[in-house]
Amino acid sequence: MKNIFMKSMTVLTLLMVALYGVNGGKTEAASKSVNQDLIIINKYYNKLAYFHDGELEMVDPIATGKTWEKTPVGFFKIVNKIKNRPYYTGHIPGGDPRNPLGKRWLGLNANNTYGDTYGIHGNSNENSIGKYVSQGCVRMHNASVEKLYDKVQVGTPVAITYSYKSFVELTSVYGYEFKGYDLKEK
Repeated sequence: MKNIFMKSMTVLTLLMVALYGVNGGKTEAASKSVNQDLIIINKYYNKLAYFHDGELEMVDPIATGKTWEKTPVGFFKIVNKIKNRPYYTGHIPGGDPRNPLGKRWLGLNANNTYGDTYGIHGNSNENSIGKYVSQGCVRMHNASVEKLYDKVQVGTPVAITYSYKSFVELTSVYGYEFKGYDLKEK
């Protein structure tokens, strides 16, 4: 009976986080006005680019799914932002150095989910960055995801692709008006 209660509480907690998002006890409202931002995740290079107001602000290495279908390709949005999200599967509390999600979670509505299944997050194994190793999420270096977390808002569009094109070339594919210059992608 205790086991069923604990599983029910975990499901209820996940549902509440998915619906409302949590940020240090404060909810990030999805109705916040979204500026001209775009995140492009390119599985071909295993890199993430963040554009703000028409300029390329950051390009960072990432880790994606260990098989093609693990990290979905498509156009999504950030639907929640969570600081120190617990790793429910492993019963590891948020903020614990063993937590494979790191200290920041940007939940995506990929594959008709609510930001509880797919996300852009930190990690507990910095050596995994640049590789195809995740169960579907996008891993970043902890310092990088913390910077990104502070910059983006709930509602920011996220394009996940597999393309040989540069990030700047991809902006036109997604109808984003790029005004800045192209940082050389490493």
